Amino acid sequence: MQQTVLLRLGLCVLIFYTLYYMVASVCFGAFRLQHFDGLIPFDFRTEPTESSAKYLVNLLSMELTFFCSGLLFAAVVQRWVWDYALTVTLVHVLLTCAVMQEFPVIWQWWLALGSGLFLMICNGQLIAHFACQSDPSYPTFQSY
Repeated sequence: MQQTVLLRLGLCVLIFYTLYYMVASVCFGAFRLQHFDGLIPFDFRTEPTESSAKYLVNLLSMELTFFCSGLLFAAVVQRWVWDYALTVTLVHVLLTCAVMQEFPVIWQWWLALGSGLFLMICNGQLIAHFACQSDPSYPTFQSY
């Protein structure tokens, strides 16, 4: 059981960062930025202004990644998407602190992270609910 959970968690983390870099590269191309920043998933230091193309790419990449990750997590874990989403987000925050070597204190970054997590959980749970509705072992809303 623990191996299954760890395997699924590892797969979810791999999906999350692969998707993050894919979305970020498309956004960098769409905004025609000159230099692709390999630290984009961890960058919270970019000045949060509407006129900054790099900030918009960072924000858009984060939100689209969280949105799409929830959908893909539902395919991997089939239930309890919220649990894996919270855990992957916690891993992301810890990796962000380790890579950037400081704790993010910018409230805009936390707001974007929280709204992305909300999207990830809602999308993933909704897809899992409809996809696993016929599975008798899937918990119904009445069991909560």
